[in-house]
Amino acid sequence: MEELSLHILDVAENSIRAGARSVEIQIEEDLNKDRLVIVIRDDGEGMDEETQRSALDPFFTTKEAKRVGLGLPLLAAAARRTNGTITIRSGQGRGTEVRATFQHSHIDCQPLGDVAETMRMLIVGNPDVEFRFRHRRPGGEKRLDTREIKKSLKGAAINSIQGIRMIRKVLEEAAWR
Repeated sequence: MEELSLHILDVAENSIRAGARSVEIQIEEDLNKDRLVIVIRDDGEGMDEETQRSALDPFFTTKEAKRVGLGLPLLAAAARRTNGTITIRSGQGRGTEVRATFQHSHIDCQPLGDVAETMRMLIVGNPDVEFRFRHRRPGGEKRLDTREIKKSLKGAAINSIQGIRMIRKVLEEAAWR
C-alpha cells in the first residue's frame, strides 16, 4: 500500500467484518514531536489472546478464503520503517484498538493520501455502521460524525445522493484554513 489512507481503509474494513457497529478513526499530526499517530477503534467482537498475538504475522488470517493476512503486518512494517510502533489492544466482546505511530519527517513515511475519500467510501459502503473521524494537525482539525449527519438528513439514507453530498460538505467545511 502506497498511502496510509489505504491502511486505514483496510483496518476499518476488518473492524466491520468483526461485527463493529461503531468505528472511530483518529489521525494526529504533531510536528513539534515529529509524530503522526493513527488510531482505529471499534466495538466489534474483538480478538482472543492467541489471535491478538498472531495478528501481525503475515501468514495468519481469520478469513477463511485466504491463506495470508497482510493488512496489519503491512501497517506495522510501514510504522517500523519510520522508527514508529504499532500496538493492538483487544478483548473478546470488547472491540479492538489499533494504534500506529510514525516519525512524521522520516524519509520512508508514506503520504497520508486522500483520507476524505477513504471516509466517504467507508460510510457509503457501510450505512449501518456509525463512524467518528477526527484529523488534527497544525492549523486545524477535521471532524465527522455520521450520527450528526444522519440527524440532519431527516430520514434520507446516508448513502443516498443527499447523504453523499452532506458527507462531502462536512469534510469540505472542516478543511484547514
